[in-house]
Amino acid sequence: MTTGGGARTHAGTDSDAGADAGTDTGEFSRLLSSHRVAAGLTQEELAAAAGVSLRALGDMERGRTRGPQRRTVRALAVALGLDGERSEALDRAAQSGRPRGVRPGSARVAAQAAPRGPLPVAPPSAGVPVAAAASAAAPPRAGGPSALALPRDIADFTARESALAALLGLASEERPAHPRVVLVSGQPGLGKTAFALHAAHRLTECFPDGQLSLDLGGMSAQPLSARDALGQVLRALGVQDGAVPAGTEERAGLYRALVRERRLVLVLDDAADESQVRPLLPGAGPAVTLVTSRNALPGLESVHRLSLDVLSPAEAAGLLARIAGRERIEAAPDATAELAALCGYLPLALRIAGQRLVARPQQPVAHLVRQLAAEENRLDLLETGDLAVRPAFELSYRRLPAESQLVLRRCALTAGADFTAMIAGAYAGRSAARTELVLEQLVDAGLVQSATSDRYRLHDLVRLYAAERLDLDETPEELAGARTRAGRWILDRATAYGLRFDPEHAKDGVEPAGSAAAHLTEAARWLEYEHPEWLAALHQAQRAGRHREVIDTAEAMHWFSDRLLSWGLWAEVFQLSVDAARAIGDRLAEAVHLNYLAWTYVTCLHRYQRGIELASEGLELAQELGDREQQGWALTYLASGLRRLQRHPEATESFQRAAEAFAEVNSRSAQIGRLVTLRGAANCLRESGRAEEAADTRRRALAGALELVERWSSPLMNLIAAMTAHELGLDRAALKHWPAAEKAYRQALVHFEAVGRPDSMTKTLTELGTALIEQGRAEEARELLTEALTDLSADGPRPGPPGH
Repeated sequence: MTTGGGARTHAGTDSDAGADAGTDTGEFSRLLSSHRVAAGLTQEELAAAAGVSLRALGDMERGRTRGPQRRTVRALAVALGLDGERSEALDRAAQSGRPRGVRPGSARVAAQAAPRGPLPVAPPSAGVPVAAAASAAAPPRAGGPSALALPRDIADFTARESALAALLGLASEERPAHPRVVLVSGQPGLGKTAFALHAAHRLTECFPDGQLSLDLGGMSAQPLSARDALGQVLRALGVQDGAVPAGTEERAGLYRALVRERRLVLVLDDAADESQVRPLLPGAGPAVTLVTSRNALPGLESVHRLSLDVLSPAEAAGLLARIAGRERIEAAPDATAELAALCGYLPLALRIAGQRLVARPQQPVAHLVRQLAAEENRLDLLETGDLAVRPAFELSYRRLPAESQLVLRRCALTAGADFTAMIAGAYAGRSAARTELVLEQLVDAGLVQSATSDRYRLHDLVRLYAAERLDLDETPEELAGARTRAGRWILDRATAYGLRFDPEHAKDGVEPAGSAAAHLTEAARWLEYEHPEWLAALHQAQRAGRHREVIDTAEAMHWFSDRLLSWGLWAEVFQLSVDAARAIGDRLAEAVHLNYLAWTYVTCLHRYQRGIELASEGLELAQELGDREQQGWALTYLASGLRRLQRHPEATESFQRAAEAFAEVNSRSAQIGRLVTLRGAANCLRESGRAEEAADTRRRALAGALELVERWSSPLMNLIAAMTAHELGLDRAALKHWPAAEKAYRQALVHFEAVGRPDSMTKTLTELGTALIEQGRAEEARELLTEALTDLSADGPRPGPPGH
């Protein structure tokens, strides 16, 4: 008998070892059965909702188990939705069936047979009636006491209008087809928690069944488990301790049953990962769940995603005004704008800055700006009370795998505002493919941002933090090695791409147009977009004494520089190469790069007098060396500077001397030089009022340029032809020969297209529009310029250097 009783106990309730089989049904069984029928539940549905086995429930209703333990009865009462009086009556009926004593030995058998702790609660099935699920626990009243009551809203909450409108719109649906779960993600310091709590407070009136907030501790050393989180939520919903199931799945099932018909808001703050969140999501019903996480949680299915970004400059100024006082902020608009920028428009940093101003009412905004301007002190200053930027980043950094930490640190070595996986990989010592994978993981972790489809960026303050970690986590030798390896790789690549534009490296004959264009487009795009990287690497090589690398890279850039005449950085590049040549005593390289520097000052910077001085210096050195080609180029740039200063007789004489020098040299560069001097002489003629002579001279120059295009199909030859045709158009425009000018401009555009649409092409488009207007074709001019603007915009803005 004892053994049989124990077996029934094992299959039944938590511990009913003293109950004998075959007794009368009794009051408990009658009450239980009637309550189940009144609730409209089947035995299967009640067993699932209460967390007891179907067999045990059947035994109880048939009277085979007269006196189940109190916690089992409480679980049944909650699942049945019984009020206090009926719940107590059911418990009294069960108590009357419980034995008053236990025979010797039966307690031991019961302990062996009964499971330890509460039995698992099966998830409520989709067939559980709404009445039972909705009344399983008393909903917390809005504004009433709750262990998970919402923290207070922030009075100076600012911005986020579009994100808030999207969330409120989603919550306004009366009968949503699917549970409404909103994931608010983004990097540390964006105010995700403040946003979620503000939204929850805004939803109070529409969700009267309760507003709960639970910190999941995702960034802590031990995030809250889904099981423990469910336990807290169930208790906040009114489930008594004894009725909370043991297992995660069972708790999740009970939670879903409880909220199926309730209009409540649950904020799950600081989620660690998908597995922590999934059990806490409703299966159906009107509830709204707001999840915040630094991680993107890409594996979380069927959620609405709101990815917060930094504030706009105007929003940042508005937040500072609400914290520190509108009059004070509006009285210093420039300092406020700079302060917001130094905070990276990050809400946490802005709040700290605002609080610092509040604590120092006599301090001008500009004083805090001066303090924050020093990068080495910025993160130290962005701390007040228990608010700090550095620890916010620290929490995320500590949770990263070692490789991800390395890549994040090395990203701080990049020089540009954004970077590719290939560049980051060069610094991290990883392949581009591996680095891209890690960068995507860092994007998901909220520490790296996607700038475009193939480029990434660090927030300014994250970059400062990553740089700090470099000094803390790596040795000076490791950092020097990383910089040197990456710098060499970057300069090698820049040199290889630059040489694609060098006529001395162009192949004889004509390459297929498509492959040649793609070849050059790839090179130009890399050199343009990665100019901060190769320029920084050039400076690093110079500091390290790798002067030959500097000279070789600048030499490779020389012909490419013709494509981007508006870049002021060429002066920086060629000054470095001049200094490098002097450092190693290479006088010929010094003469060559002095000429490049003179060209930059005359053509790019329009500082003609300085260009004349540099050209004269290069000419003197070339004469000492007896190098006629470099003398020709020095005289060409000298003449160009004189022409720009309207000193046409001197310029014409210098162009003539340059042509004579080039005539003595048999090289491709000298042939190009002869064309350049011919063009320069024609410009002097036109600007001296001799446009007809200028046009005749220009036609000869254009014929020579087209001959070079036929012989050597290279971007430089097409660029020379384009510029010469453009100048011929100017000559004919000066003569008011508008149809002829139009023809010349259109010819120039053909060659500009072959080069890959350099920035100088815009001048030709403008002049062509003028020629069309002069011919009474204003509408055609408008269409042309509109189309050209659209095409150039579609190519994307060219990244220019500072001061561009």
